[in-house]
Amino acid sequence: MKLKLVLSAWLFAALNVNADVIESPNGMISVDFQIKNGVPTYKVDYKGIPVIGESKLGLELRDGKNFMDGFEQIKSTTSAFDETWQPVWGEVKEIRNHYNEYLAELKQSSTDRYMNIRFRVYDDGLGFRYEFPQQKNLAYFVIKEEHSQFAMTGDHTAWWIPGDYDTQEYDYTESKLSEIRSLLSEAVTSNASQTVFSPTGVQTSLQLKTAEGLYINLHEAALVNYACMHLNLDDKNLIFESWLTPDAEGYKGRLQAPCHSPWRTVMVSDDARDILASHLILNLNEPCKLEDTSWIKPVKYMGVWWEMITGKGSWSYTNALPSVHLDNCDYSQLPPNGTHSANNENVKRYIDFAAEHGFDQLLIEGWNIGWEDWFGNQKDYVFDFVTPYPDFDIRMLNEYAHSKGIRLMMHHETSSSSRNYERHLESAYQLMNKYGYNSVKSGYVGNMLPYGEHHYGQWMNNHYLYCIVEAAKHQIMVNAHEAVRPTGLCRTYPNLIGNESARGTEYQAFGGSKTFHTTILPFTRLQGGPMDYTPGIFEMNISKLNPNNDSHVNATLANQLALYVTMYSPLQMAADVPENYERFMDAFQFIKDVPVDWDNSIYLEAEPGKYVTVARKEKGTNDWFIGCATGNAPHQSTISLDFLEKGKNYVAIVYADAKDADYKSNPQAYKIVKGIVDSKSRLRINTVEAGGYAISLFEVKDKNEMKGLKRLSVSPVK
Repeated sequence: MKLKLVLSAWLFAALNVNADVIESPNGMISVDFQIKNGVPTYKVDYKGIPVIGESKLGLELRDGKNFMDGFEQIKSTTSAFDETWQPVWGEVKEIRNHYNEYLAELKQSSTDRYMNIRFRVYDDGLGFRYEFPQQKNLAYFVIKEEHSQFAMTGDHTAWWIPGDYDTQEYDYTESKLSEIRSLLSEAVTSNASQTVFSPTGVQTSLQLKTAEGLYINLHEAALVNYACMHLNLDDKNLIFESWLTPDAEGYKGRLQAPCHSPWRTVMVSDDARDILASHLILNLNEPCKLEDTSWIKPVKYMGVWWEMITGKGSWSYTNALPSVHLDNCDYSQLPPNGTHSANNENVKRYIDFAAEHGFDQLLIEGWNIGWEDWFGNQKDYVFDFVTPYPDFDIRMLNEYAHSKGIRLMMHHETSSSSRNYERHLESAYQLMNKYGYNSVKSGYVGNMLPYGEHHYGQWMNNHYLYCIVEAAKHQIMVNAHEAVRPTGLCRTYPNLIGNESARGTEYQAFGGSKTFHTTILPFTRLQGGPMDYTPGIFEMNISKLNPNNDSHVNATLANQLALYVTMYSPLQMAADVPENYERFMDAFQFIKDVPVDWDNSIYLEAEPGKYVTVARKEKGTNDWFIGCATGNAPHQSTISLDFLEKGKNYVAIVYADAKDADYKSNPQAYKIVKGIVDSKSRLRINTVEAGGYAISLFEVKDKNEMKGLKRLSVSPVK
């Protein structure tokens, strides 16, 4: 690791004449911090252009005088930091963490209390947080609200979802800031648990674009022992203000000094690709806390899942009981319903297919008792996480999977009974260790227990982290669904290999998602960490699996292939059922070939809502893979392959929308073109709405690999 740390204030002063202004290392971003009439304020410029207007900082407390005014600055410290670190897994092999820092130490004279505000300014954005040092007049305190402002400089275009304490599973809306109020009620669609808090409230990560072409992103980093931050818009003055998730009593946080808030982040660039390539959120998190990470491995998996999501099969074993008491229910005496998907023969069928095609793991949902009345009851003792149904032989199936080189992936749906999960967590992880499971998909569907708590409050955020830390003790990787959206904690705890925390592929079986959805997620949800989006659906008409479900997957088959590259995750699922892949084995080859861990990633094209094109280099090889997902309009993509190693030839396999492809009427129309390319090649490929393309680029190691192949040129791939 390369590390350089400079703490001397005189050195930094040479870079900045005004001590209240801190600049990014390249000088493009500047932050102006001032105390005005006792109120902390800041402004942000990019290349001399205002990005964040004068904005106030502070916190409202439950008791005593608020931390919002009456401050004087007693000290300031400046420093610079530059390191290069290697993630356990990721989009790139190395990440540079280079910033200039400014620490303002503040005193509230009327109370003799102290608060610090720390800024870190990078070339791609900045973070700031509140810090509360050890002090005699502030030990334990309760936050009523945090009032961090982000003053917009115009009526920007925004890609947003409604502010909600319990779900992020919404389609995105594209609108002007001034239009949020009139559009929000329509943007709120039904969910198993939801609590919308304001007619102008939105969630982070929030992507914005100015009329001048600046891309701005607002989010947070390192969310630990604190409530999740949303944003509430004053639409008369176009000022966003932080809005924390409350606890069961309505308060926003319970803290003990010394402590600090998460980082509040602002990314800015005049190139959308820079937002996608940013590592700002990861860099603002602490380094890895796990001494041994050798057991953490990226995973490509399949699952007994989609058939239940579509309604073809069921999670439950029997229909004989309206309610279940787990401590006195003998399932062996109950009649099976005949639709239970997690049965021995069906699971073995999936294991065989996954093993034949080189997958790592197989997820099985509905394996454990309790699914008969799991949903909508806020039931405390809902699952025990260790007892299988009579038709699921856990020992036999694990031995069968291991004999074929496959691991089974554990599933822990908690039904949001977090106390029950913590009660059973140790025995559940021990069971996983016993049978060789090394990863778990957990879920938090429904309203939260304890009563009154929310999915994104301080109490639940501590619960999610507790599960991750405990899992690491058992060398278990965690993929949490319905949990709080990530804020870069996967750097500190890299066994957090995935989250859902957004509207995933399952909604394509629940009525569909907007066509531009997957071109927005990389700018928003994925800023804080990878998403278990579960791509790879090849049959778009859900009625083919379940005649009672007329939903349609709003994507082309080529689009589904592209998502394995554009939606970065070290955890990628081939989500469809085996019989649908067997119909399109030539296209399925890309899913088999595409890696889940990378040495390098280059964003070639990007525009939120329209298209995302990215090239990634497989870790430890010289092979590259390209994905392009398009949104609400067709796109002609012209890309240069100048990132390839000079002087070498590559076999390119292009999987793209056919000329007559249509995500509604002809989604399975695709073409596959194979040819030779090198670093001088340029490709032009046309895509349709909700379409895309995927390209494999294999380094030629033997000239015989090029026999019969033509060189691909700039002309459109036909």
